[in-house]
Amino acid sequence: MKLLTLALPALLLAAARPAAAQLLPPALPAYTHADSLRGGQGPLRTGYDLNYYHLDVRLDPARRFISGSNLFRFTATRALTRLQFDLFANLTVEKVVFRGNALAFAREGNAVFVTFPQPLAKGSREEFTVFYSGPPTVAKKAPWDGGLVFAQDAAGQPWVATACQGVGASIWWPCKDQQADEVDSMLISVSVPNGLKDVSNGRLRKTTKLKDGYTRFDWAVRNPINNYDVALNVGNFQHFADSYQGEKGPLTLDYWVLPENLAKARTQFAANVKPMLKSMESWFGPYPWYQDGYKLVDAPHLGMEHQSAVAYGNKYQNGYLGKDRSNTGWGLKWDFIIIHESGHEWFGNNITTKDIADMWVHESFTTYSESLFVESQFGKAAGQEYLHGQRRNIQNDGPIIGPYGVNQEGSSDMYDKGSNLLNMLRTVINDDAKWRQLLRGLSATFYHQTVTGQQVIDYINRESGKDLTKIFDQYLRYRTIPTLEIRMENNQAVARWVANVDKFDMPVRMRLKGGEYQLVPVSTKFAPIKELAGATKENLEVDTFNYYIGVLLD
Repeated sequence: MKLLTLALPALLLAAARPAAAQLLPPALPAYTHADSLRGGQGPLRTGYDLNYYHLDVRLDPARRFISGSNLFRFTATRALTRLQFDLFANLTVEKVVFRGNALAFAREGNAVFVTFPQPLAKGSREEFTVFYSGPPTVAKKAPWDGGLVFAQDAAGQPWVATACQGVGASIWWPCKDQQADEVDSMLISVSVPNGLKDVSNGRLRKTTKLKDGYTRFDWAVRNPINNYDVALNVGNFQHFADSYQGEKGPLTLDYWVLPENLAKARTQFAANVKPMLKSMESWFGPYPWYQDGYKLVDAPHLGMEHQSAVAYGNKYQNGYLGKDRSNTGWGLKWDFIIIHESGHEWFGNNITTKDIADMWVHESFTTYSESLFVESQFGKAAGQEYLHGQRRNIQNDGPIIGPYGVNQEGSSDMYDKGSNLLNMLRTVINDDAKWRQLLRGLSATFYHQTVTGQQVIDYINRESGKDLTKIFDQYLRYRTIPTLEIRMENNQAVARWVANVDKFDMPVRMRLKGGEYQLVPVSTKFAPIKELAGATKENLEVDTFNYYIGVLLD
């Protein structure tokens, strides 16, 4: 563990200077009505509460064609005559059926508006079914873009998967494509050519041989699920199983892999899955989906956190495609995709943000879970080293919180800058037992819920007993990091913060060389460092290992 003193490298000092300059944030891009339809929560979306989906689709891999239906079962939250669902414009809505009759509908880009023949009463439970078909969008660089991935296994058999986070699930199936209202449960029925299998979320309820050379697989999801987590994975999969004795009893572990990967999968999954579950349950509480089980599925892309059916494409090697994102060596001792994507079962799947502008809740906590996994396996010092190494990926290119209501996430710094923010909060709270209980309490308090980022911040403030709002604001809402400015006045060291947030304050660990660290309160006004009598620029050290800050010495 290397601690930097006040004689900081020029690179860090240079990175700190923009904070001192109080630069204005870049101008926001212009958003369109289509962006608002996609990301907003207008009355045509909030007027109905989802209860249940039955997604029933047929995939023709050779033609790259999908067809089928989705049943929407819902409760009207007010008197309702019209509502919105979503389906990308390249897919055809063939009809919308309500009480046995076709409903009138209109399309505006990727949004579809249906009109009921008479108002639905508030509180009434109703349903309609959307029939659709067409060639779905083919992903070019999944999982970073969205659509279906069409590939082949080693024997030339079709191998197909979905990946649609960000762009939206309506890129391949009709749904209420937002995160604020999760469906309570669903049935996923996927029909594929004989000889292939579909693996989707939840548990396999039934397999049916159809008369036209297809087989239908019915998967039941018994828990709330967000749209982008709903997945189909089609291939000539081989299956093997295991179980894990977790905090809520036995958890089924099911693995679906291509034949050529079977031996490698047995070794790689055995080495990573159970240690991952033990670590995550210890830090975050019980795995959230005991009813639906835990699955890993071979994917023709790098990976995705599909709930209870995590997509795996890390080529059965440790690290991130064989590389260590932290450059510390710790990241090569475990499989990044298994650990990170499974971590999303707690943050992203169990706790889902209402708007992807708050996607930092998903990614910051999950990236932080990597360091906690390292800590659980190799000790706290190793975990802190790994987390410190993540800083090499930070760009400081924009706010981590994105604009609300337009389906736009913030800077990718939500991963590594976000994880370092959480470690700073742990350092400020200065009580590891309380910190662990706080993390476990997050999963329990917001169990199977959609939330805002502010709710998470309010929870951490309340449970920690500290008002950490200004720290969150600086790191989430501004591009730059705060700078700790230290100078000598009348032979005494004084310090202040230079930050974007008005009256920013954060206690920081300092020590005299060879001494013990002290938490020193610092505000935006210069004040003596009373906790360290005799501090000078030659003997004062700031804990820039646990604090991601700039330091300037006058």
